[in-house]
Amino acid sequence: MLRATQILVRALALAASAAALLAGCGQRGPLYLPTDPAANERASLPQSLTPASAPASKGSPPSADTP
Repeated sequence: MLRATQILVRALALAASAAALLAGCGQRGPLYLPTDPAANERASLPQSLTPASAPASKGSPPSADTP
């Protein structure tokens, strides 16, 4: 069986790990949706996850696997 000190140390390590993960998320300040014209050319999350199903834009070169 675990002793009380082992349980306390593991709980503190878990809490410190969770705090470090939350503090390291990267974005500071409020989240927002960009509205500048360059944002329209960026891929959305579904397009990033499945790039093969994303529609090709007018200015993009053809992919290498098309005849």
